[in-house]
Amino acid sequence: MKDIQSQFDSRRINIKKVGVKKVPYPITVKDKAQKTQHTIASANLYVNLPHKFKGTHMSRFLEILNEFHGEINIKSFSLILAKMKERLDAEASHLELEFPYFLKCKKNGRNYMAHYKCAMHGSLLEEDEFTLTIDVPISLPILESRRERLPGSMGSWGTVKVSVQFNQFFWIEDLLLLIEKAVENELNAESRNNVNTLSVESLSRTVASGLKVVPEIEWFSVTAHNFGDDFSTFAAVESC
Repeated sequence: MKDIQSQFDSRRINIKKVGVKKVPYPITVKDKAQKTQHTIASANLYVNLPHKFKGTHMSRFLEILNEFHGEINIKSFSLILAKMKERLDAEASHLELEFPYFLKCKKNGRNYMAHYKCAMHGSLLEEDEFTLTIDVPISLPILESRRERLPGSMGSWGTVKVSVQFNQFFWIEDLLLLIEKAVENELNAESRNNVNTLSVESLSRTVASGLKVVPEIEWFSVTAHNFGDDFSTFAAVESC
């Protein structure tokens, strides 16, 4: 059968990204407490398309992903990206996974299962690059005078979005606990000042200070978002 996608294209126009998006896919990620955690990811896989090729074999993206049976870590990311480059004859390959991550937590003497939105992004051109992004929701303590009522926000304030690149292995749980501890410290500081609010500037700096001293973290960015009724505010910090 003739390979139509690999035929020459005379228009000489490079395509920056071509691939598949929002593919629901079961994955297994490393879990410090339980060793592994099963979850469902939304996967994006794409490569660049040199002008000499007419198209891309879309089915090959999923074939490559299936070869790893959902076992996802930094090492498998690199292998998937390398296979995508090789089989699709591309100069660059990219893989993005968004998934919910669950962590047993304890607050005010009560155990509960916290849910976080996580994303892994890997790219391979000459060298591979891996970034982990976590969104941590933030809720303010509800004032005593309001406890008898149900406020529309239920104490919701916003989120802290943290992206990191590692120079060696680091547990997702440890990163989450580090962020949560920084948020707790900021809340406690505001509470001591009798203020029931948070500053996006101070919060982003507090989280960044915690990340800065972790030797396994090579690069990070922090964005604190406060979602208001009329408008939202944010502050962003990035390591040097």
